[in-house]
Amino acid sequence: MPEYLLPSPYRAIFAAPGTRSFSVAGFFGRMPLSMMGIGIVTMISQVTGRYGLAGALSATLAMSAAVMGPQVSRMVDRYGQRRVLRPATLVSLAAGAGLLVCVQQEAPDWTLFVFTAVVGCVPSVGAMTRARWAEIYRGSARELHTAYSWESIVDEVCFIFGPIISIGLSTVWFPEAGPLFAGVFLAIGVFWLTSQRATEPRPHPKEEHTGGSALRSPGLQVLALAFVATGAIFGSVDVVTVAFAEEQGHKAAASLVLAVYALGSCLAGAVFGLLHLKSEPSRRWLLGVGAMAVSMIPLLLAGNLPLLAVALFVAGLSIAPTMVTTMALVEAHVPRTKLTEGMTWTGTGLAIGVALGSSAAGWVVDASGAEAGYVVPVVSGALAVAVGLLGYRRLRRPVPTGEGQRERDHNDEHQDGEQPVA
Repeated sequence: MPEYLLPSPYRAIFAAPGTRSFSVAGFFGRMPLSMMGIGIVTMISQVTGRYGLAGALSATLAMSAAVMGPQVSRMVDRYGQRRVLRPATLVSLAAGAGLLVCVQQEAPDWTLFVFTAVVGCVPSVGAMTRARWAEIYRGSARELHTAYSWESIVDEVCFIFGPIISIGLSTVWFPEAGPLFAGVFLAIGVFWLTSQRATEPRPHPKEEHTGGSALRSPGLQVLALAFVATGAIFGSVDVVTVAFAEEQGHKAAASLVLAVYALGSCLAGAVFGLLHLKSEPSRRWLLGVGAMAVSMIPLLLAGNLPLLAVALFVAGLSIAPTMVTTMALVEAHVPRTKLTEGMTWTGTGLAIGVALGSSAAGWVVDASGAEAGYVVPVVSGALAVAVGLLGYRRLRRPVPTGEGQRERDHNDEHQDGEQPVA
C-alpha cells in the first residue's frame, strides 16, 4: 500500500529510517507461513487423494516448527538475526526441495515425513520484524501498539494472498508448485531482511540470559497454551475448508474462501491500530479469545461456499485485535533480552495447535465428511476460552525481570494515562 494512503498513525511509525524496507522483507518472509501448510495439503490430496496423510504431514510441519522455532529465536537473541537466520533458512529450503522430489517420485510415506520435519526449522520471520519494531519504539507505547497492529495487518495480507497463490498454483499448474513458491518467498524475505543491519536488534550474549527460558514466565505460559487451542482453530479450518470446497465441486475456490477469512482479520486489525484504549490488555485479550470461539459455531450451519465465506469473514474480525493484544502482553511478561524468544513461543503454541487441529480435521473428514469436520474448530475454541479463564489472574499481573523493567513500568504508566481516540 502506498504510504500516502495510510492513516496518519501508520505513516508516523514509518518515519524511522529502515522501517519500510524491513517491513516489506518481512512480508515476503512470512508468505510461507500461509502457503506451505495448505500447499502440502493441496499437493498431497492432488497426488494421493488422502486427506489423512495430507493433514498428518501438515501437522508434522507445524510440530517441527513448534520444537525448533523457539530454539532458533533463542539463538537470534544471543547472536543476532543475520548469523542465525541465514543458515536455518538454507537447511529448511534444502529439506523442502527433498520433500518435493519425494512427492514427484512417489517415494514411501516415511520419506515425506522426514523431509517435512526438517522443513520446520524455518525461522519465525514475524517475531523478527516485531523485535525490530520493539527496538525502535521501546518506551513509546502508542507507536508500538500501532506497529504491532501493522504487523498483524501484514500477517493477514499474507493469509489473504498466500492460500490463493499456493492452492491456485498447485491445482492449475502442477501439485508441487505451491510449496515450491513458498520456498522462493522464504529465501527472498529472509536474505533481504538480514541484509538490513541498521535496524537489527542488538544481540544479548549468553551471560545476559539469566533465569532460563522465557517460557518460565507464568503469563507467557497461559498465552502459549491458549494459542495451542487457537492454532487448532486455524489448522482445522484450513483442512476442512479445502475438503468442503472439493465436496462442493469447486476445490480451487477454497483459496478464495480462506482469503475472505483473512480479510476480516485484516480489516479489524487496521481499525484496531487506530485506537488507543485504556482498558486492561488482559481483559481485551480474553474477550477476543471468547469472540473467536463463538464465531466458529456458525460454520456448522454453512451448507454452501457463499454462506461459509460470510461466516468466515465474521469469524476473522476477532483475530487480529487478539493477536495485537497478545504481543503487548508478551512484552509485559518477558524480559527484553528474551523478547524474540517470547514472541516465538506464542507462534509455537499456534504451530502445535495447527498440527493437532489439521491432523484431527483430516481424520474427521476422512471418516465423516467435510461438514462434520467443522466440529473440530468449535471444540478448539471452547478449549481456548477455558485456558483463558483459568489463567486470567496470571495475565493481570505482569512480572517482567531483567533489562527493560523500568522501561515497561514507564510504558504501563503511559498507557494508564491514555485516553481513547475518537
